[in-house]
Amino acid sequence: MNKTALTEAILAAKSARQTTWAAIAQAAGLSEVYTTSACLGENALPEEAARQVAAFLDLGPEIALALTEYANKGEAASTISKEPLQYRFQEIIYVYGSTLKALIEEKFGPGIMSAIDFTMDIDRVPDLKGDRVKIVMNGKFLGYKTW
Repeated sequence: MNKTALTEAILAAKSARQTTWAAIAQAAGLSEVYTTSACLGENALPEEAARQVAAFLDLGPEIALALTEYANKGEAASTISKEPLQYRFQEIIYVYGSTLKALIEEKFGPGIMSAIDFTMDIDRVPDLKGDRVKIVMNGKFLGYKTW
């Protein structure tokens, strides 16, 4: 089963069950962000977590197996997304990318933030002017090697 078919099956089951990503993640015993990413085809789950998700969504063993398979990350992404939320993240990188690079390199030296040794949390923060989205990304710093 390819990741597109996997995602379609999971989205259909999620809708049919009228459940949330948080509930699916709780069934997996993993973070909401990581579990959602795996269900959308961008990551792989450990075997037991994959079985738990498939069981929670009343899906078969082929879904559990597909959830354990490694993904070709970013393969489904278009070059420039037209979806407004995704585009805004690209816009953040366009506007603040060089700032992020400059500040990270000033604080750590030349290198990158890992997207492998990485966690992310997304929270809703109440605000009188309109609720805010709080995103915390936490990635290991990987300095460039000199030889």
